[in-house]
Amino acid sequence: MTSCFHCNEPVLTGEQFTTIINGQAQPMCCPGCQAVSQAIIDAGLTSYYQFRSEPGNRQTALVPEQLTQYSAYDLPEVQQDFVHKQGEIDSTSLSIDGITCAACAWLIEHKLKPINGVTNVLVNSTTQRAMVSWDNSTIKLSEILQLISQIGYQAAPYQVDEQEKQSKADSRKFLLRLGLAGFATMQVMMFALALYTGYFTDLEVEFRDYFRWVSLIFAAPVVLYSAQPFYFSALRSLLSGKLNMDVSVSIAIGGAFIASCVATIQGNGEVYFESVSMFTFFLLLGRYFEQTARQRASVSSSNLHKLVPLTAHLIKDGQTTEIAAKQLRINDIILVKPGEVIAADAVVVSGKSSVNEAMLTGEQMPITKQLNDNVYAGTINVEQPIQVRVNALGQDQLVAEIIRLQEMASNNKPAIALVADRLARYFSATILSIALITYIVWSFISPDDAFWVTLSVLVATCPCALALATPTAVTCATAIFTQLGIITRKPGVFEKLTQINHVVFDKTGTLTCGQLSIGEVTVEKNYSQAQVLAIAAAIEQGSLHPIAHAFKPYFDNRYNFTELEHHVGLGITATLDNQSIKIGKHAFVLPHQHQNVSNSNNHTQHSQLIYLSIDNQLVAQIEMLDQLRIDSQQTVNQLAQSKIELSIASGDSSGHVEYLAQKLGITDVHAGLSPQGKLQFINQLQQTKKVAMFGDGINDAPVLAGANLSVAMGSGSAIAKNSADLILLGDHLSRFNDAINVAKQAQRIIHQNLLWAFAYNVIILPLAVTGHVAPYVAAIGMSVSSLIVVSNSLRLLRIKL
Repeated sequence: MTSCFHCNEPVLTGEQFTTIINGQAQPMCCPGCQAVSQAIIDAGLTSYYQFRSEPGNRQTALVPEQLTQYSAYDLPEVQQDFVHKQGEIDSTSLSIDGITCAACAWLIEHKLKPINGVTNVLVNSTTQRAMVSWDNSTIKLSEILQLISQIGYQAAPYQVDEQEKQSKADSRKFLLRLGLAGFATMQVMMFALALYTGYFTDLEVEFRDYFRWVSLIFAAPVVLYSAQPFYFSALRSLLSGKLNMDVSVSIAIGGAFIASCVATIQGNGEVYFESVSMFTFFLLLGRYFEQTARQRASVSSSNLHKLVPLTAHLIKDGQTTEIAAKQLRINDIILVKPGEVIAADAVVVSGKSSVNEAMLTGEQMPITKQLNDNVYAGTINVEQPIQVRVNALGQDQLVAEIIRLQEMASNNKPAIALVADRLARYFSATILSIALITYIVWSFISPDDAFWVTLSVLVATCPCALALATPTAVTCATAIFTQLGIITRKPGVFEKLTQINHVVFDKTGTLTCGQLSIGEVTVEKNYSQAQVLAIAAAIEQGSLHPIAHAFKPYFDNRYNFTELEHHVGLGITATLDNQSIKIGKHAFVLPHQHQNVSNSNNHTQHSQLIYLSIDNQLVAQIEMLDQLRIDSQQTVNQLAQSKIELSIASGDSSGHVEYLAQKLGITDVHAGLSPQGKLQFINQLQQTKKVAMFGDGINDAPVLAGANLSVAMGSGSAIAKNSADLILLGDHLSRFNDAINVAKQAQRIIHQNLLWAFAYNVIILPLAVTGHVAPYVAAIGMSVSSLIVVSNSLRLLRIKL
């Protein structure tokens, strides 16, 4: 019977449905498969049929009525749960049903990338998920989902609960494979051990053959079902022109089973059913422990969403009602009682309390929250009831942003992992070559032993430990970062942290808390202090700089400025009633006047000064107070003890920079630098050093981009705007030292894993080649090697910082 070219189902409709593929009319079983295959061909993606390792899904369910349901995903109230908006670009994670191999991921990516409005698409065939970004003004999400459906895949926004159900189903299937392999191994070994000890040697050939047939029956489900993942992985690897460890695994399992079946049927020769079953069981057991390690390491990040409550107390028209948290809207006022979890990102509008933000920052000490302070979904109100106004929902909340960043970080392989992957491929090719040579040589020496010796070589030297050496360690290290409130945004952070030998600090917001306040105000005649502060507050309104935040309490809307212009690193100019107003550094505000620094005024040495002028005449000198972070001194001391050189590069030109540097013991100080000046300084250092730069992540974007490693102190809502490689969510600068220690220990463990993997193979290979290792012993040795690597990586989770 003819099979459908797309899904391999029987064709019962004759030649009614066909698609021209590579010049030939290929049969299709239904209009759904015909439509899908035609869409693939029309898109110029014929290569999909060349590279696929499994047939596509049957497409009879593809009907227009179902496609119209996608329009619901365009509603804003629906999208708030899974769509992240950044300017005109929307992004989301999609779960895709029907992905069977790497060719499916290739097909989806190449179908969507040319579409106008789709800015980025990355498909992971392992997790069956896709990260998609698009311009909402050009294309709708429903249209993207329909495009994916047209080529035979059903996509829907990734939902945590649904994904967890699928994950549990996959785990059950994996445990079934493992359990079946374990049960069969025990049964087969009973007969094999008896045969090995000569217990049945006096029995007739018929009884020996009977036990072989029983062993075949028990081993067949192991080979045909339990070992399936190895075969599919090997096929995908070969179709992509590469070799992975599953190629040698599949050859060992398949070759040994087929040879044993032939020997059983013919009634002569050796059988290896016990070795095949044991090898498969131990290999699956190793991957089970690897899977468990990954789940254990990532549990803290995956549970962040679950910490957000399902209900909230909505205040409306003076009445408080409990509603589902999903029904909240922007600007809703909610009541948060002591001990309750905050239901959404919001700003405090009434009351004062302390909030435990440990789930975000890893710091257990509650933080005081008062009027106009930001609070975040999932954090706990500790002391007093507060009323907050919702300002972010769904994918725009800080929790969602952290999970998104963690997912991006987990998808980025460090350089050492890429090296290990390449080594594993070369190693697999080398082992296959050695196995072939071994078989040929032993065929001359002892033909009866050639097969089992070759089998031992393939089994004993399987590069499982080599492939597990880096991923498990990196996963565990990432989990520790999550617990410490450290977010990695870009690949290569682990390597960079271990290489850093020079750290450059910005001053405001890094060494200091960045929460500036107004100190002494010196006012010229004809102006009052209140008037000066109101003018400064009005001109600073809209700026993100910490200085602007300090003036907020003095804002008065009676001043309406025109021609407002921000000069990065210098100050702001504006026009008020035809008068030119300037605020900022002395050299910017009064460029033609020498700055008079009086040594008698301590505040000029210990604080930052900004100046206000009207028509180039000095009106006021304002002192800005800022405190050192509580652990700045500890951080600087630890870095110095680690032989890391330190510098300060600040835009502040006051004596406050020198004062702080002297207090902290930093001798290399550069004050009054513009962003371009900071970048030039960094570039100069990079000629001989590996430089880490601390900045606020927003105003210092050029400098952060230029450094070898950029670090920012994450201030809640500013995280999404950061361009840094590493973000410290809490207020503790010392987390950077912890990050360096974790990275160094992770690197040490990775090196240990790689050393063990290579040492094991160097030792076992000669023994296997010379026939001193039985196949079942080789299976045990390979599995123990993999378990050692996984267990060694799990030691990272016990690091105490």
